[in-house]
Amino acid sequence: MAQFTQALARGLNVRHIRFMALGSAIGTGLFYGSAAAIQAAGPAVLLAYMIGGAAVFLVMRALGEMAVRHPVSGSFGQYASRYLGPFAGFITGWTFAFEMAIVAIADVTAFGIYMGFWFPEVPRWIWILAVVFLIAALNLMRVKVFGEAEFWLSIVKVGAIIAMILGGAAIVAFGFGLPDAANPGLGTMLGEGGFFANGFWGLLASFSIVMFAFGGIETIGITAGEAENPKNAIPAAVNTVPVRILLFYVCTLAVLMMIFPWNQIDGETSPFVQIFDALGIPAAAHILNAVVITAALSAINSDTFGAGRMMYGLAQQGQAPASFAKISRHGVPWMTVATMTAVLLAGVVLNALLPESLFTIIASIATFATVWVWLMILLSHIAMKREIRRKGLAASEFGVPFWPVASYAALAFMVFIVVLLGVMPDTRVAMVVGVVWIGLLFVAYRFGVKGKGHARAELVDQTAAAPADPAGAEQINAGR
Repeated sequence: MAQFTQALARGLNVRHIRFMALGSAIGTGLFYGSAAAIQAAGPAVLLAYMIGGAAVFLVMRALGEMAVRHPVSGSFGQYASRYLGPFAGFITGWTFAFEMAIVAIADVTAFGIYMGFWFPEVPRWIWILAVVFLIAALNLMRVKVFGEAEFWLSIVKVGAIIAMILGGAAIVAFGFGLPDAANPGLGTMLGEGGFFANGFWGLLASFSIVMFAFGGIETIGITAGEAENPKNAIPAAVNTVPVRILLFYVCTLAVLMMIFPWNQIDGETSPFVQIFDALGIPAAAHILNAVVITAALSAINSDTFGAGRMMYGLAQQGQAPASFAKISRHGVPWMTVATMTAVLLAGVVLNALLPESLFTIIASIATFATVWVWLMILLSHIAMKREIRRKGLAASEFGVPFWPVASYAALAFMVFIVVLLGVMPDTRVAMVVGVVWIGLLFVAYRFGVKGKGHARAELVDQTAAAPADPAGAEQINAGR
């Protein structure tokens, strides 16, 4: 694979980073997984997305503050090592890589399901095999090429979501394509049991899919090592992407439930395709199927990037095989791309063996890994803030709003989600797999990493010199 360099090539700008985060977080969770969330909670799923989205925004602000202060490859894995200790960094980094691998398998599974809408007679695994090699090729190119591909893939799905919101609003207002007896609007949304149609328990049950849907947005932090100007790119992405995602999820699903009874969404294909196919609008279902396929490609692309860059950062810390730190002549860690390709090929086999139940199982496992990573981001951030205050360091240029109340509230919410996964019968397998995974990491660290002289990560602080008054520094930081 040619020559190796010591660092990743910087080629991602603000535009790339914003849309890469959208690529991970607006994909299978919205276009396919939302069916399961709607079935669980009914219209109350909108409240679940708003609550979950607010918590995730605070996680992203915490990550953004650390990324601006320490713009490194491996991002929050290295932050956990620096502020919580090497073992915490090891668990965080590998759990994120695990999360991205599991989510990528869910995404390729959804891709196969989408292709089945057009080619029901073709086995799903054939399409998945084809997309795995396509994504591998994209991720081996220069990072700028990857960023451009992700930008345009994301543009398609974002444009489609906006068009669906506007088109759905027109259907609600004028009844296009609906039968004469239809009652579009709140009447359709609330007509099957009201807002809390499945009760408070149904709302809680939806959180596992809701949080899965937001998984991958933390990829913003991973891009810090390849951003051309992290101090500008990271805050711009953190401030706008979570809000856009929240609006897209809430507005889109609200419009869908206003034009189609939520209890008739069956989950056999994308609810978007099912609804517009049922309305009989010419070619709409086929256009939307092309869009959700684009969305799946975008998500798999971002998943592969995120997992690979995290494994690269782990290798730099001596917590992953040294080969993962090898860089190709294009400035890309090619061994990590090869590893993710192998994982996705395992997804091909799983889809051949478990075509019906695979998505739900994978989504719940991915939720555990996602929420665990968010917990570690929040704990790392809290530890960093304490160190800033204790040592009288300079205030962060991009701090978390309403510190410390907001950070501790988000931390409590993430703990609640982990507990919820263990309580709900349908997601209990995620807790079991998660506990086994953490146990395996402990054994791997104890016998494979610990004792090799790896101290806490030393990160360069990009913040300006500290002000004279330590208390003033903390006040400035808290007020941002």
